[in-house]
Amino acid sequence: MKKLIHPKLINRLLIANRGEIARRILRTAHAMGMETVAVYSEADAQALHVAEATTAVALGGNASADSYLRVDKLIAAALATGADAVHPGYGFLSENADFAQAVIAAGLTWVGPPPAAIRALGNKASAKQLALSRKVPCLPGYQGADQSDARFVAEAGRIGYPVMVKATAGGGGRGMRLVALPEQLLAALQSARSEALSGFGSDELLIERALLQPRHVEVQVFTDAHGHGIHLGERDCSVQRRHQKIIEESPSPAVNAELRERMGACAVELALAASYVGAGTVEFLLDGADFYLMEMNTRLQVEHPVTEMLTGLDLVEWQLRIAQGEPLPLTQGQVHLNGHAIEVRLCAEDAHYTPHSGRVLAFSAPALADGVRIDHALQSGGEVPAFYDSMLGKLIAHAPTRAQAIAKLRAALAQTRVLGLPTNRAFLRATLAHPQFYAGEALIPFLVHQGDAVREALQKEEQVLTIPCALAVIFASKIGSAHLPSPFGRPVRLRHRQDTLVLTVRELGQGRVQVVQGDQTHEALVQSAASDAGLAITLNGVRHTAHACRTADQRWHVQVDTVDMWLEDLSFEPVTQAGKASAATELRAPFNGKVIRIAAQPGDKVVRGDTLLTLESMKLEHALTAPRDAVVAAVIAEVGQQVATSQVLLRFE
Repeated sequence: MKKLIHPKLINRLLIANRGEIARRILRTAHAMGMETVAVYSEADAQALHVAEATTAVALGGNASADSYLRVDKLIAAALATGADAVHPGYGFLSENADFAQAVIAAGLTWVGPPPAAIRALGNKASAKQLALSRKVPCLPGYQGADQSDARFVAEAGRIGYPVMVKATAGGGGRGMRLVALPEQLLAALQSARSEALSGFGSDELLIERALLQPRHVEVQVFTDAHGHGIHLGERDCSVQRRHQKIIEESPSPAVNAELRERMGACAVELALAASYVGAGTVEFLLDGADFYLMEMNTRLQVEHPVTEMLTGLDLVEWQLRIAQGEPLPLTQGQVHLNGHAIEVRLCAEDAHYTPHSGRVLAFSAPALADGVRIDHALQSGGEVPAFYDSMLGKLIAHAPTRAQAIAKLRAALAQTRVLGLPTNRAFLRATLAHPQFYAGEALIPFLVHQGDAVREALQKEEQVLTIPCALAVIFASKIGSAHLPSPFGRPVRLRHRQDTLVLTVRELGQGRVQVVQGDQTHEALVQSAASDAGLAITLNGVRHTAHACRTADQRWHVQVDTVDMWLEDLSFEPVTQAGKASAATELRAPFNGKVIRIAAQPGDKVVRGDTLLTLESMKLEHALTAPRDAVVAAVIAEVGQQVATSQVLLRFE
């Protein structure tokens, strides 16, 4: 006879997270009549989730270890504010069994699976052992207690190369390394351990045989405290950079009804075997019709809106109701998947996936047409701290067909405006249009092989729009229609990447502009855009919408239509090679971060490509390499030091 579960009504919910997921949980909690408690670090004092909650508690500190990872501070905040439940969101402590246990021990409701289930499934090694006992397919590997290098070398030889090294704790691609050859293994183990320890507090690893051309397909499961379990279909997350997803969609182009039923049954079986309760995601590698367990994420996923759009369900509401002791609201037969949904992750990073922090000078979301959704924590003037993940938000589109969903999502990305720091907005839009992705044929190595092609497509778009971008910079602080005619041409020089754009601009009055570039003359009309503070630029009969902001380092960030460009105004500087000498004698920080390793000392002879320093930024490690063959003259930075963008770290002779 099953134990009767009595409802535990949640009146005030503490959200132990930040950013867009905190806002997402707030929205549902408020709709259900709950009061909410936000928590925040010093860096997040002005964040939107703080303002939108019923009340908020300062955790202090900036780094995650001093704020969002402090179990004692979070429990104290819950008790001090009268909260009766805690929702962990994703990331941070969401898969930490000790945190779940501490919440329960404090007499609070934990919105997540029981601590024992987190321990059994949240660790990749134990999850794999449980899966094997339930005949869930797994790749050959080693997940034992002996963590010595010698044991991993022996096991990799037994398994056969290539192998994948993985951190057993956490997720998000951190602590994961692909090893193709035996001589690469020791370095991969060292790097993975360091990243895993920094990100998850554990340096435990496992290895398994690597599939080189698989898909990443995951199944959303839900179970309740009454022993019921169902799945809500799959999501294809194959488009990734650095083992981190950036595009997710459902249904998967490679999964039919029969395969969905088999994968779903295995996912539910694994959850029930661990006495799981709540939302979870079972991740598989799909190789043709064969699938193998990767891991189970014992929390809500970043990409849960894809499933929400496809099913019409609110998964956060399901989490809260199940935490209150309610049964699942639907049976498996009542779950209906309608149409197609796709999500992209908008990140503060450049086209080469390097994360950036800084101030958002201007932000506006796309028009929320039918089937378009954006979950974000952006605001004009807001800071994107260097201490946390680079994801700014997610855009999701739903439509009857995959092609229609792609079209909606590309249109939404074109309408999204984020100025002040690099984002992958244009890169995502170009990726969605890539023939291989559009055909539904993208596998996990897709961006490794096609990333350069996407960047080349973007650069071609930039070349077409260089003159509108230049006009956006010239007229950013004044409206063209107010200008008086002038007989004199204005010389303009703007640097884009390594090229200098040389123009002569003559204002003809009433916003009419003549632009001379070499032996070509162009006619333009520059007016105030009707919708916002931007500009409407009509060049040779084609109309463009443009926005431009000057950043703290005196560059211009310009967005024209679907293109983002970074320009330096050289119009008032002498024509010289200034700047190139310093670039050759200095190594500067490409972004804000923390120095965690220094591999060079004064007097060292280095070769171009040698790793000199390692920075940690936005939860990832980044190796900074020598730009040329040189001798190190001085090391300016120290291990543990926080450095800012463009700060000198090292000098060469």
